[in-house]
Amino acid sequence: MKRIWPLFLILASGFVSPVLPKTKGYLFIIGGGDRPESMMRRFVEMAGRFGNGKIVVFPMASSEPQETGAGLVSEFMNLGARQVENIILTRDQALSETSIRLLDGVGGVFFSGGDQSRQMAVLRQTPLHRRLLELYDQGCVMAGTSAGAAVMSEVMITGDERREPEEGHEFETLEAGNIVTGEGLGFIRTAIIDQHFVTRKRHNRLISLVAEKPSLLGIGIDEETAIIVGPDETFEVVGRRSVVVYDGSRADTEVTPSGLIAIRGAAVHVLIEGDRFDLRTREAVR
Repeated sequence: MKRIWPLFLILASGFVSPVLPKTKGYLFIIGGGDRPESMMRRFVEMAGRFGNGKIVVFPMASSEPQETGAGLVSEFMNLGARQVENIILTRDQALSETSIRLLDGVGGVFFSGGDQSRQMAVLRQTPLHRRLLELYDQGCVMAGTSAGAAVMSEVMITGDERREPEEGHEFETLEAGNIVTGEGLGFIRTAIIDQHFVTRKRHNRLISLVAEKPSLLGIGIDEETAIIVGPDETFEVVGRRSVVVYDGSRADTEVTPSGLIAIRGAAVHVLIEGDRFDLRTREAVR
């Protein structure tokens, strides 16, 4: 039976994306870097609870997708996954309605690191994209690391800026209109996800976006660390480092004609393993 969505959201790109009812799914969003075995074993266990427990790896963000995908398959099989498939698609293949069969029985989907725009160039606005949203709604676990973390949010940081800095001087400013964003997969619509966050000093770009889009949280996930977002719209921090959350929703935000930004009264949370954050109330709890 064909599913009928009760409500639609029209994105700036023109893609009609379903506004999902309360989801049963989980997001496992990793900031990149080394992945602690205990953390990844938890993802495998969570994926085993939905469908037949199969894990599908999409490595199209990588410059070497076959090698990257094979490494992830080996990693997940060694951690006890029942079945893992490495799937590399072209844009034309993802646009085919038959592509959704690749997700039959899936319990978890994993998006690799690399270039998030390369991943989205294949998946954006395709039947496969729609099916991923459906599966997340139904209870599947959607996971990714580095670029695979960036694609989780609806507003996606591409990693580019509009000004042309000299090499070694990237993202040195706090200014509006500079950070380039694109359309992500849209599993999380109330926040913008950034990764390798503290390690690569990416505060400037996320603060700039929060100033421009104060209704959205800025969530920066460091390396060796993840957030697990549950159906209750709270996330748990797991891993070895920290997660930074910027909340400008109650702040006095100003953008000058020259693009200079000011945020007065914003909330900043620095969270570590064991902390939880409620995306609805925007409150952190230990």
